[in-house]
Amino acid sequence: MPEARDSRGPTTVLARSASSFDDRRVRDAGGSEVAMVYFLHTEQAPRCLRPPDAQVDALGARVVQEEASPYSLVHICLNALIANLEKLCFERPDGTLCLPENWIFPREISDQFLRRMAWQGKLTDRTASIFQGNQMNLKVLNIQKAKISAATFRRAFCHHKLIEVDATAVHSDLPVPDILSALCSNKWIQQNLRCLLLDSTTVPQNSRLPFVGQLTGLRILSVFNISFYNEDLVNISQLPMLQCLDISNTLVTDISALITCKDQLKSLTMHNLKCLTMSKSQIFEVIRKLKCLLHLDISNHWQHKSDLAFHLLQQKDILPNIVSLDISGGQYITDGAVELFICQRPSVKFVGLLATDAGYSDFLNAKQGLRVAGEVNINQITEALNQYRNRSCFIKAALCRLFTKTFSINVSMPALLKFIAIGMKNHPLDLPVQFTASACVLNLTRQGLASRMPVRLLSEVTCLLFKAMKNFPLYQQLQKNCLLFLTNARILVDVPFDRFEATKFVIKCLGCHENPKMQTMAVSITSILVLQLVPGETSQLQEDLLIAVKELLAIVKEKATENLHDATFIFSMKALWNLTDESPAVCKYFIENQGLEIFIQVLETFPDSTTQSKILGLLNNIAEVRELSPMLITECLLKHISSLLHSKDIEVSYLAAGILAHLTCDEKQWLFRHLQRNALLQDLHATIQNWPSSSCKMSAFVTYRFNSGHYGLYIMSAVKTPANTAK
Repeated sequence: MPEARDSRGPTTVLARSASSFDDRRVRDAGGSEVAMVYFLHTEQAPRCLRPPDAQVDALGARVVQEEASPYSLVHICLNALIANLEKLCFERPDGTLCLPENWIFPREISDQFLRRMAWQGKLTDRTASIFQGNQMNLKVLNIQKAKISAATFRRAFCHHKLIEVDATAVHSDLPVPDILSALCSNKWIQQNLRCLLLDSTTVPQNSRLPFVGQLTGLRILSVFNISFYNEDLVNISQLPMLQCLDISNTLVTDISALITCKDQLKSLTMHNLKCLTMSKSQIFEVIRKLKCLLHLDISNHWQHKSDLAFHLLQQKDILPNIVSLDISGGQYITDGAVELFICQRPSVKFVGLLATDAGYSDFLNAKQGLRVAGEVNINQITEALNQYRNRSCFIKAALCRLFTKTFSINVSMPALLKFIAIGMKNHPLDLPVQFTASACVLNLTRQGLASRMPVRLLSEVTCLLFKAMKNFPLYQQLQKNCLLFLTNARILVDVPFDRFEATKFVIKCLGCHENPKMQTMAVSITSILVLQLVPGETSQLQEDLLIAVKELLAIVKEKATENLHDATFIFSMKALWNLTDESPAVCKYFIENQGLEIFIQVLETFPDSTTQSKILGLLNNIAEVRELSPMLITECLLKHISSLLHSKDIEVSYLAAGILAHLTCDEKQWLFRHLQRNALLQDLHATIQNWPSSSCKMSAFVTYRFNSGHYGLYIMSAVKTPANTAK
């Protein structure tokens, strides 16, 4: 039998004689504090969220409203369709999939369907073929990070009337020249494609992008972080309708070609343009001629130590209509220089000052309508996380500042948590981002703060943390942060996540002998997660669970030998009790690894009722297994169980009675020991009759007490049977 559960089902776990939870801190053997989960009064747990005050935190209120709302029917249906695509589609002779003939998707659904497939990693050469023909009607093509070939791209997508294409970070099987060639094969796309994003996409060595000049309807172009040269810039500057251009982190050395589009270019992003060879005066001369420019980004990685922004702020006859200026990462930037620049240009609504020495003045923090992405306060950091979600260098800087700012935070900040999740999602293989983000997540969800966060947002963050653990299995501090997050009762009880995979990850941490804190957390989480697995998952985890039993027994034996009754010991006992629940294989493995001998040692070392109840609970699980119960019929064990039957702690007595009831119900196990069985039955009957009525807090005890009449009848009939009479 497991520890007591309430009526809400298997996913809600209750400790010993409790019914809900609270976060407590306990001290490990070294005296250090370790966050653990203790369960107390369930009726006090909040079940509805109170969103932040919209006037004080408009962004947070909006995030709570969005995240606390149920998923739309379209969202649910599309996810179900993607999950069952192989079953619902037909297979062509070439192995690709096609939709049933009578299926037609409207434009909005087609766009969402494709975007969701790409985001879930389900867009492949085999599945992309469903977009061939006329059953889908695409306008917005979002294939970020997809792994498809050039032939599939052309065949599946380039017959649609596309107005936007986002091919950010697609696999190298689909290089930029092939994307442009395929798009330009459609005359309609040539004239009407308005937005093209090619960030971090492969360009073969010595290749150029001649086809881009044929996309005459293009208004927005981003070639961030690709092999893009001066010749390519000259080519795209000829585009008659180009308004927004991002050439960040490219190989451009001269931006003079931009003068060609000076009468139409409204947004220019040149983040980390480290190959630029022009002098500052030449650069400013080009910028000065861009009369329509509303947004300029000349931010830089702080390690490159660029002073271009510092000199730009000194210019008086430049950027008269500027609305947004990003100079994050620039050197020698001061509040005074930024203030003067903004005062001369009253239309400025945004300024990026992250990783600079500016952002501290009252003017910058109090000016109405001015948004500042910086590191001075929470508002600036929130803006930075939102603005730089695709730039890992700035995400790292913002998260580092956020970590120090949230040590003593006592208000729920769902918008911040949402932006952290976006940063983690966009940079899954960047260790500094993942590690710092995990630390910030802990600060934002500690103690009672998690109870005020939307469950859906917490679920997303939990999944991202597990992904980080999987991507960086050797980085122990990151693993520790993720485990510490899981000790939060709100996460373990209310938040949906893949508990099967979580259990596998956490069990691996049980063997972390060099870090007692990690081991303690892993033990406590394991003890709860195993109760939340469905039977099918438990059978799939047999091998992992057996490893867990071996590790936990080693911990218990070590603690008993050292006479150390600490948090790790308590949770190890609890975990073993729960692991053996309705699992004969685990019970057998427990016995084979000297579990009975170790538990006898524990009984003799720690005579407290808490330890006794956990031991007896596990022995009950073994007694329920008919093939294993005879192994409990030993003089030493029966002596201890009989003694505990008379314990003043009703729970201990109840558990001991359960074991004896199981062991004595099969006469065949007591050949030549009828006197002993008869004595046990009489003792058991007398004890049950003396139990108090309904004074025990354990809900499961009520059932046993209710049925005690049945046990009494069974015991009395067993005692009076001639076969049980002593000879």
